Amino acid sequence: MKSKVKKPKFRVRITLFKKYLVFGLFIVLISYVALSITMYAFVNNYWEDEKKESLIENTSQVASVIEASSEYSSERRAITVNNPELFTVTITTIAKSIDADIFVVDNKGVCKYCSEQANCIHNQSDIPSSVLAATAKGEFFERGTLDDFYGESYYTAGVPVIVNDRGTNVIVAFCYASTKAHFVTVLSLTFMKIFITAAFATLILVLVFVFLMSYSMVRPLRQMSNAAKKFAVGDFSTRVKVSSDDEIGELATAFNYMADSLSASESMRRSFIANVSHELKTPMTTIAGFIDGILDGTIPQNQQNHYMRIVSNEVKRLSRLVTSMLSLSRIDNGELKVSRQHFEIFSTVITILLTFEQKIVDRKIDIKGLESLEGIKVYADPDLMYQVIYNLIENAVKFTDEGGYILFNAVETRYDLSISIENSGPGIGPEDIRFVFDRFYKTDKSRSMDKKGMGLGLFLTKSIMQLHGGDIFVESEVNKYCRFTFRLPKTVSTPKQTKKYIDTTAKTKTEE
Repeated sequence: MKSKVKKPKFRVRITLFKKYLVFGLFIVLISYVALSITMYAFVNNYWEDEKKESLIENTSQVASVIEASSEYSSERRAITVNNPELFTVTITTIAKSIDADIFVVDNKGVCKYCSEQANCIHNQSDIPSSVLAATAKGEFFERGTLDDFYGESYYTAGVPVIVNDRGTNVIVAFCYASTKAHFVTVLSLTFMKIFITAAFATLILVLVFVFLMSYSMVRPLRQMSNAAKKFAVGDFSTRVKVSSDDEIGELATAFNYMADSLSASESMRRSFIANVSHELKTPMTTIAGFIDGILDGTIPQNQQNHYMRIVSNEVKRLSRLVTSMLSLSRIDNGELKVSRQHFEIFSTVITILLTFEQKIVDRKIDIKGLESLEGIKVYADPDLMYQVIYNLIENAVKFTDEGGYILFNAVETRYDLSISIENSGPGIGPEDIRFVFDRFYKTDKSRSMDKKGMGLGLFLTKSIMQLHGGDIFVESEVNKYCRFTFRLPKTVSTPKQTKKYIDTTAKTKTEE
């Protein structure tokens, strides 16, 4: 039963633009809140330090004036300012310069002098004893209601007024300066305005930036999505434009590489189907025609042996095709195992040459260099190496020009053995040489010279050499020669993975 692939629903629920926008706004919001809180804390602390320093400094100056221009009564434990009017004017002037209220209270918290004179809260109630006790320790500063003395927040600074009574320092009064802490409220509103203005401007910038960034990222992704949908229906022509060197650009490059591979595979598949159809149709038609001719008496009995030999050759051709396909399947599935043993390569070459003896004689091909193979032993799978050498000699015999030559040569080193099989003839063009080891690839598209080939022999040869830990490459000069060289290591190594394209070297000079 044919399995059916369920088509997915292509629907984007949350776009990248929305994700990046939400993420960007979240980062901006957190950044501005953190920045505002930090700036508010620093500015507020700086303002309080400045206020504290200013108020303490001025209250200390007023206290010094009182100490210098007053008389102290030990019996009453109180002081009397010599010139109250002048003193009031003095503290009023100082108060205006620092935008604060300055007042002096006795040890019980009762206001004696105030820059606001009668119209002042300080003349209406006493300063709390807790505030007096804190001030008596030296300097006092607070932002608050002064133990509920004020109805709202004030900056208040105070210092004690100290006189010397018979060699003893005595606190006779307290001098305070206070001003509303309205800066905190104003600062909060200012920071709120700054935050809203900056956040709005940043929002516009974030929208533009996220749009441009997401658009640049989403565009190739959408192109890939559309291309993938086309791939699903067999259209591999679409490519993604690579416009960056980041991960998206790397993904686009990999996607295009995949598209090229799929396109090449599809082209190879179609070529394979066409080749298989042709290769199967021709011998089967021949076999069926000759068998029918023999059965119905069309072919005379004295000619039947001749046509039966033709049928036998065609059956063998089909058998080789099936064997090659099975070998390909075993290689792809990793089922083909190498059974190594020591054997002489010379005897294998001679055996294969005898197989093509008639063709060699008919085409007057000169065999050279066999003496270089004498006495050479290899450590490999004899059956697989037979197939390698058979494919190479078969190609050499097939493409050697009449009266040409086939040259064998062996080069043995400490680490490996290289055997080359060279033949004269048309050679392989530079446009074909890098593909000769691809499966189903045939250099002679017309099949005029390679009409019995399927383009599998060299691919199998390459795969077998890699299973042995060796390699094979080709050199060719058009209209002169073609040389295949395979290398076998003397020690067993891990087989290489099959690559799509084989490293080859080519001389591309063409005879004029």
